Amino acid sequence: MKLLFDNGAPAPLRRRLGDHIIHTAARMGWANLRNGDMLDRAGENGCEVLFTTEQSIRYQQNLTGRTIGIVVLMNPRWPFVRLCTVEIRDALYTVHAGEVVEVPIPTGRGR
Repeated sequence: MKLLFDNGAPAPLRRRLGDHIIHTAARMGWANLRNGDMLDRAGENGCEVLFTTEQSIRYQQNLTGRTIGIVVLMNPRWPFVRLCTVEIRDALYTVHAGEVVEVPIPTGRGR
């Protein structure tokens, strides 16, 4: 599967997602694009899933007809994200084109 990490997605997560083609917005030269433009480019380049921490993306973008699914990490901090890789992988394999799946990332507070 071809994946795209936007600027907020923690880079170390790439090593925990298995055997996929993973691009970053920065390496693709898309770091300064707005979300809609990034989604357009990602779709044009065959990306199937965008990983982002932009929690309001589902409200900002019309996803109807998009060829890319979006996985939103609800907390960008790697110490917490690394504890939720099973849930993130589950989201990766359940999201469909034009959908958003949010992955809760507990902060450990109150435990």
